Amino acid sequence: MHRNPPALSGCELLRAVARPSVTDAQICGLAQSIHDWDDLLHASKQHRVLPLLFARLMQASASLPLEVQQRLQSEYQHNAFHCMANAAELLAILEAFKKHSIPVMPFKGVVLAASVYGDANARAAGDLDLLVHPRDLKRASELLLDRGYELDTPVRADLSPVNRESFESLFVRARDGMVAELRTRLDLLGTRSDHNLGMDWIWPRHRTAVLAGVDVPDIHPETALLMLCMHGSKHWWTRLAWIVDVAQLLRSRPNLDWEEIDRESKRTGLWRTVALGVLLAHRVTGVAVPQATLRRFESVRAIRGLVQYIDEHLFESALRKPPGFTPYAIRILGFRDRFRIILSLDLFRPDPRDYAFVKLPRSLHALYYLVRPLRLLLDRSAR
Repeated sequence: MHRNPPALSGCELLRAVARPSVTDAQICGLAQSIHDWDDLLHASKQHRVLPLLFARLMQASASLPLEVQQRLQSEYQHNAFHCMANAAELLAILEAFKKHSIPVMPFKGVVLAASVYGDANARAAGDLDLLVHPRDLKRASELLLDRGYELDTPVRADLSPVNRESFESLFVRARDGMVAELRTRLDLLGTRSDHNLGMDWIWPRHRTAVLAGVDVPDIHPETALLMLCMHGSKHWWTRLAWIVDVAQLLRSRPNLDWEEIDRESKRTGLWRTVALGVLLAHRVTGVAVPQATLRRFESVRAIRGLVQYIDEHLFESALRKPPGFTPYAIRILGFRDRFRIILSLDLFRPDPRDYAFVKLPRSLHALYYLVRPLRLLLDRSAR
């Protein structure tokens, strides 16, 4: 069911809890101005920040209506239980995969919470996200089936602005509602990208995090920043939690190697998505970012425009999409990937008339992408 965004006071409170610099007194003052807690709690769940909202209100000792306090506490406890169940199931899956010599990288979810937030219950619980080598996909799928999961087809609708083939298999366990997503690569463009951001990209430099007292694989911080910015950008940054994730990573890892981030994001075509995610985190949460990095990211006019739009419309709709003559999917891509998408459009793909216009040997057929605009121009000039 569609719901209107929370009132201005509710939006201000959600923004405030995402900014550590906001004082407890300010949090209390904003809480006192809330008239419709039902809409606010709905928005906090939609944006996956209810645990953060509860923690900040309790820290500030905000005076809340008894019913609201009970609902908040109940929702927080329900999320904590879900997080604990996710952690227990993830540890069991990792152990099963280990017994069969299957390397697996969990990402987002409770591992991100444990690694970056220092508390596995600090984020809203979601699915179990697992990355494996393509060669291990069949056996990994069989192990999930052995644990009572069923392959859910078709895969859930993706919010990505680009139509793509999925590298994701969704598994659901009916008895407890547990959901596991098995992926062979992380992607922004799907098959239109030649960047293979899979286990070969993530695993060689992986670290470990401690989850429920157990060491588990964790993504290297610089790579994690690219991954979080790619994920948020793919979904148009429609959830405050995704911006908070980036901010929390930057706060918890103050010594990030920004030269490496710059170099790797350019190599993988993710430079603009990183710029977008970091600038959003800085603008929305106030997280510190090196001035040289800010200046470099802010130098891109298209990214500055997207940051402003997303910030201003953050609470309007879960499915809003940045407008503009140039599609959002093009604006967040590097030059190489933008060129690949443009060439994939029928408008630019050579057809029989182009092949008839000039005869070229097969070894030079790539030049028909240059012949086509020339032929179209001459056709128009002849009219």
